[in-house]
Amino acid sequence: MTADLSTAETPATSAANSLGSAEAAPVAEGFVDRHIGARAGSAEAMLRAVGYDSLDALADMAVPAAIRQGSPLVLNPARSEEETLAQLRAIAGKNKTAVQMIGQGYYGTHTPPVILRNVVEDPAWYTAYTPYQPEISQGRLEALLNFQTMVQDLTALPIANASLLDEATAVAEAVLLMRRSNKAKANGAIVLDSETLPQTIAVVKGRAKALGFDVIVADLANGLPDGEITGLVLQQPGVSGVVRNSAALIAEAKERGALVTVAADLLALTLITPPGEQGADIAVGSVQRFGVPLFFGGPHAAYMAVRKGLERSLPGRLVGVSKDSAGTPAYRLALQTREQHIRREKATSNICTAQALLAIVASMYAVYHGPEGLKRIARRAHDSARTLAAALQEAGIELMHESFFDTVTARVPGRAAEIVAAAEARGINLRSIDADTVGISCDETTTPAVLTDVAAAFGASVDAAGSQPEGFELPEAIRRTSDFMTHPVFSSYRSETQMLRYLRRLSDRDLALDRTMIPLGSCTMKLNATAEMQAMTWPEFASIHPFAPDSQTEGWRELIADLEAKLAVITGYDRVSIQPNAGSQGELAGLLAIRGYHHSRGDDQRTVCLIPASAHGTNAASAVLAGMKVVVVATADDGAIDHADLRAKIDAHRDNLAAIMITYPSTHGVFDDDVRDVCDAVHEAGGQVYIDGANLNALVGLAQPGEFGGDVSHLNLHKTFCIPHGGGGPGVGPVAVKSHLAPFLPGDAATWTDGEDIPVSASRFGSAGVLPISWAYVNLMGGEGLTEATKSALLAANYVAARLNDYFPVLYTGKGGLVAHECILDLRDLTAKTGVTAEDVAKRLVDYGFHAPTLSFPVAGTLMVEPTESEDLGEIDRFIDAMIAIRTEIDQVAAGDFTLEGSPLRNAPHTAVVVAGNEWGRAYPREQAAFPMRSQRMDKYFPPVGRIDGAAGDRNLICSCPPIEDFEN
Repeated sequence: MTADLSTAETPATSAANSLGSAEAAPVAEGFVDRHIGARAGSAEAMLRAVGYDSLDALADMAVPAAIRQGSPLVLNPARSEEETLAQLRAIAGKNKTAVQMIGQGYYGTHTPPVILRNVVEDPAWYTAYTPYQPEISQGRLEALLNFQTMVQDLTALPIANASLLDEATAVAEAVLLMRRSNKAKANGAIVLDSETLPQTIAVVKGRAKALGFDVIVADLANGLPDGEITGLVLQQPGVSGVVRNSAALIAEAKERGALVTVAADLLALTLITPPGEQGADIAVGSVQRFGVPLFFGGPHAAYMAVRKGLERSLPGRLVGVSKDSAGTPAYRLALQTREQHIRREKATSNICTAQALLAIVASMYAVYHGPEGLKRIARRAHDSARTLAAALQEAGIELMHESFFDTVTARVPGRAAEIVAAAEARGINLRSIDADTVGISCDETTTPAVLTDVAAAFGASVDAAGSQPEGFELPEAIRRTSDFMTHPVFSSYRSETQMLRYLRRLSDRDLALDRTMIPLGSCTMKLNATAEMQAMTWPEFASIHPFAPDSQTEGWRELIADLEAKLAVITGYDRVSIQPNAGSQGELAGLLAIRGYHHSRGDDQRTVCLIPASAHGTNAASAVLAGMKVVVVATADDGAIDHADLRAKIDAHRDNLAAIMITYPSTHGVFDDDVRDVCDAVHEAGGQVYIDGANLNALVGLAQPGEFGGDVSHLNLHKTFCIPHGGGGPGVGPVAVKSHLAPFLPGDAATWTDGEDIPVSASRFGSAGVLPISWAYVNLMGGEGLTEATKSALLAANYVAARLNDYFPVLYTGKGGLVAHECILDLRDLTAKTGVTAEDVAKRLVDYGFHAPTLSFPVAGTLMVEPTESEDLGEIDRFIDAMIAIRTEIDQVAAGDFTLEGSPLRNAPHTAVVVAGNEWGRAYPREQAAFPMRSQRMDKYFPPVGRIDGAAGDRNLICSCPPIEDFEN
């Protein structure tokens, strides 16, 4: 016997209709009404279901009185979309665009319009979540696999990850990888070539300062330094532009037992010998110049590629190829047991957010141009540099190098400032290295007219007609001879029609927020309004170099200062730095500030960090990177911190206690009444309190971490403040501190020397390019709107909890039986009775057209749901309908209507190929498989693949584009 679930009205539907969800939506009067999904009658209906007569009454019961802020959140009044965009235009107008030839890791580039419009500006791409559910992520996974293949081919190394945060932190990750992997030389120094980018040197030195290992910066043109070496870092080309064949140096380093990393420019690698062919173990770098705007420093995807044998220590995400239940090749994230939630303080890295959207842009830039197109772009940049070098040399100007790719460095004793000013007067930015030296970096945007103006600034002249340059060719010993990017994907989409359809085909394979609610707990997948997104691609924001002179960046700095100030007001802290370019980096920055504070007081022994067992996995990994020792505090049965264990741990480590890291509301989705007691106990012992801001969406306007006990918090702008997740990044993780920690906020990597203000990102303002999104959100909402959004998020979560509790018990609740902004549904008893797992439910939800909630975190065998304030009652009820229908199917398994292995749950998700096939032979009808809800008959998402075999993918690690024949039947 099977239930006709496609036509029956479920209990949730009946109840919701009786509560008024079928009424006409109210007319939206302003942006707040567009951002918050459940308004007027819908909100009243939800309140009745939860048992409250107002949002205020619900908030008063849910949020402990002891932490409530004493006065309303005071910000500028909410502004309309038109007013906000006009204000952004005025701010952008204070920036001065220029031809950017500063280089130093950042270059001008052309984003192909088809990619700009259909990836960067397309919500199908930018609203997608990290592809932890691979069956509904095949499009972005293919794009990321293209990225990995591109990197592997260009670097000539066999394994590459699916992106890191920026080049400087990628080098730092490579340094840590070398230290972990080189057991034989574990106590040696890390040697950086003096040609390494200055910001990279600063970030690596900062990591070394926290972790206590030696870093030597040396001119490797003079050979390796004496002593034991754990790892060597080379820059190719060097920051001055020099290109050298480093094969002999690499061989010597390896003979001495060192591992070798090359920080390489991927565009240069189309012309010069790649790191893998020179013997390197690791290659890292940035893909910014592959079509990603300058964005005043980010977001930009970095990459890392490694030789065989290092892949299981590779930080970040790795896309691999496995097979689905029908044997079809399918993509997935590989080696997921390396994730921080599993390994915690033993994780290989604290990185959680990557730069997926930017990596996808770069991969599509490579698909668009192909290998020959990339070579042409590289030759054009190289020829521009050669033309300029010849003109300068002819004018009697000394050049630092005869061999270079795109950067010419000129010695002009005492004239550097004069020349840089002369170029700026012509609308061109050059790199001022010192009083006697100027750098000029060419790129794909460099024109003959620009070269003429640059030469004139030096008092030289150049042939503006752009005749074929002579001299300064790359030495034959360093020229690349091997092929790259030979997979058909890099030669199949040459016309814009083909490219457009390829992008559409991939995005159609995925479920993103533009199609459906994404009810992920702890991830806050809320509206990313179009008005918020608009400004980031304006040239006045997007084309600014991070090292442009302050006189050209007034608008950027005004926007950033205003956003930092408003975030400080919202959180109750005194200072905010937006430099951290991911939540994990915000954690690290906060812990480094605590470290610096203790050191400034002579308390160097304070190294113990208490972390509750339920905390986000990145917390422990970040503490280790900050040089701290993790001590775990138990959690009680109700999900709160175990106070007896907390007191015991504080007493045991009183003299060495540096900090406690807590998440509030807790990771279990409840407001603990005792948070002030926890903070007071740690403060009394001399420690500092770090409050993870991942769940800030439950606090804004109601409570301020800086006022109820926090010394430092990181925030997630890609959660609470509307920066979209982009398929797994970008993210921004600002760090907010009380005044005593302010001196230890991250410094500027471009100028940092050796203070306690350790930089955590390559550029001073991190991923500045996406900050207009959060600035616009705060501006559009105002203090009242932000507060109402928080209350609405609490209402949505409690509505889901109330409606589903009889079907899937809510594991943890607080005062009044309420949850915070998310709830945990407990499936463990159902699993024990029927064998149906939380994963089965997650996969079956795909057939209902939903992304799954967070699976088995923070408790194995559960689903954590966060509906956010942006979802309307109709969509929330649709999710509830789906969950209740799935519970009916679980009951069918329990009743013996079909076996677990023969159930729609274990066979989910169902592809169109399976449902439409000639053979069926299953105990449930095709309609139940494919159209379990009536509404899907007109609007059905079919996953492109069935359930994927993850274990097989880990055993047989394939991390580059498979042959096209693998997909033929």
